Amino acid sequence: MRKLSVDEMDRMSVEEFKGSEKFPFVIVLDNIRSLNNIGSFFRTADALRAEKIMLCGYTQEPPHREITRSALGAEMSVAWEKCPSAAEAVKTLKSQGYKVWCVEQAEGSVLLQNFEPEPASPYAFVFGNEVEGVDDAAIAEADGCLEIPQFGTKHSFNVSVSAGIVLWDFVRKKIT
Repeated sequence: MRKLSVDEMDRMSVEEFKGSEKFPFVIVLDNIRSLNNIGSFFRTADALRAEKIMLCGYTQEPPHREITRSALGAEMSVAWEKCPSAAEAVKTLKSQGYKVWCVEQAEGSVLLQNFEPEPASPYAFVFGNEVEGVDDAAIAEADGCLEIPQFGTKHSFNVSVSAGIVLWDFVRKKIT
């Protein structure tokens, strides 16, 4: 066994990516403070071919050196837009037919392994601030909350790690 070279991976160009069919989901970032986390979201969005990222509240937008450092250029391929608040983004997405789920530990949340997305519906997933989580106003507007089971003492993952777990699970369920 050996690692594949970049050429052997047959990666698409930025232009090919922009024109490619995306999986039916949008990522909503609610007041993410870490530029490294924002860059990680872009990289995950690229890897899982998300429709776009909505940068809400004080979440910084590209171009920024610290975002690029962890995005590794994914900020150039993934569509994004700025929105004043996550609650406003949720309302907009719902009016466009998206099912919107916050990734949050909340009363009545659905454990990730029990979440079954509707086959024909597009989805949006809201990820919250590293300390405060998803804003209550966004939760109130959403269709529900997803919770990742955890077994340690900290009761939380890094927000960009949570994105990788939730979004991979969503894409896996959509392609199987």
